[in-house]
Amino acid sequence: MVRRILVVEDSASTRSLVRAILEDPTFAQAVGPVEVTEAQSGFDAMRLLPRARYDLIVTDINMPDVNGLELIHFIRRSEQYRSTPLVIISTQATERDVERGRKLGANAYVPKPFTPESLRAACEALLSSGSDGGRAKAEPSSASPAASVKVRSAPPSGSGR
Repeated sequence: MVRRILVVEDSASTRSLVRAILEDPTFAQAVGPVEVTEAQSGFDAMRLLPRARYDLIVTDINMPDVNGLELIHFIRRSEQYRSTPLVIISTQATERDVERGRKLGANAYVPKPFTPESLRAACEALLSSGSDGGRAKAEPSSASPAASVKVRSAPPSGSGR
C-alpha cells in the first residue's frame, strides 16, 4: 500500500527538503512506498485535500493566504481527515506554540531547523501507529535543541475529536 503524504510549506527549499526526507529509501523501508504531494500554502492544500486521500499531512504554520493553524482547524473539522496524522514543522516552537498546535489537533510538532532524522522519526511513529487519534509531541533533546527531537506520546486533548 502506497502511503500518500501531503507537504504544505510556502518555502520551496523547505518543501524540497521535506520531500527528499520522505522519499528517502530509509523512510520507505520503515513505512512502505511513499507518494508525496506538495502544496505551497494552506489555500492550495485546501484545494488538494478533497481530490485525494492522504495518510499523513506535514504543514508549516507561517504561510500566506491560509496559515497552518487555520489549515489544521479545517482538517480536523473534515469528516475525511479528522483522524489523519498531522505533523507541524515550524520556527514557532515555544511550549505555548506546541500546546496550541496540539490543542488544534496536531499529532507531532517538529521545530525548525530540524534534522532529517527528527522529521523522519516523527512521521514514522505516526504512520506506524495508524490513525488512532493518539498525539505525539516532538520536543528538543537535551543534546542539541535545534538539531534533534524525541517523539513521545502525549495525552490526547479532551475536545472529543
